[in-house]
Amino acid sequence: MNYSWRRLTQDEDGIPAWFATPQSAGRHPGVLMLHHAPGLTGEYKILAAQLAQRGYTVLVPNLFNMLGFPGDHHTGQGQAIQAKHSDADFLTVVGRAFQYLAALEQTDPARIAAIGHCMGGRVGIPFAADNPDLRALVLYYATIRDEQVTDMRPRHPFETARLVHCATQVFYGGRDHLTTNKTQLKLWQAFLEGGTPLEWHHLSEALHGFANAESEWYQPQYAQHVWPLALGFLDRVLAPGR
Repeated sequence: MNYSWRRLTQDEDGIPAWFATPQSAGRHPGVLMLHHAPGLTGEYKILAAQLAQRGYTVLVPNLFNMLGFPGDHHTGQGQAIQAKHSDADFLTVVGRAFQYLAALEQTDPARIAAIGHCMGGRVGIPFAADNPDLRALVLYYATIRDEQVTDMRPRHPFETARLVHCATQVFYGGRDHLTTNKTQLKLWQAFLEGGTPLEWHHLSEALHGFANAESEWYQPQYAQHVWPLALGFLDRVLAPGR
């Protein structure tokens, strides 16, 4: 399927983001991609293109730009940026991006999914909990730790996962050094306790960031394995009439 793409800017479009959409007429299911801690890196342009070719309208908002940090790549800065901004700040800008995507003439607002990697997955859980209009959620190694809540992070993902009611797909590696197997188990239980329609994939030898081609932990065999699973999931849950 033919598609078009372009960079969106705050000055011209009202939001800094990467955008891709099929060139065919009509409204298409939407995908909101929530980037990882290194920022809106080049791989997201590739993923957006692949999804647009498949028939999805895709928006990858530059969350760090929306929070006041210029530039596309923020490798090595993600942790410091997160330390300066609360979950409420992140959820506010994600909400703005969601509304932007839903309002586009190319998008069917009743069929929008979010895909979150790493930091984006952590933010994606409370966003899905608070936004029942979201149709589906895909999490790649969401960075979750079993830690106390704080003023900056007042709700733990173990709590918000119980409030997610959209179809959810999760990918984790057994050798994830940021989200331990024990923490993964607690998150899985929280989703189940809340009644989330859940599809969970545990890759015993995969590392955190296994799908990030720019990461030292990149494992192409696992990245190539899970991408068709994610596409199949999106096709099922965003199909017309679902």
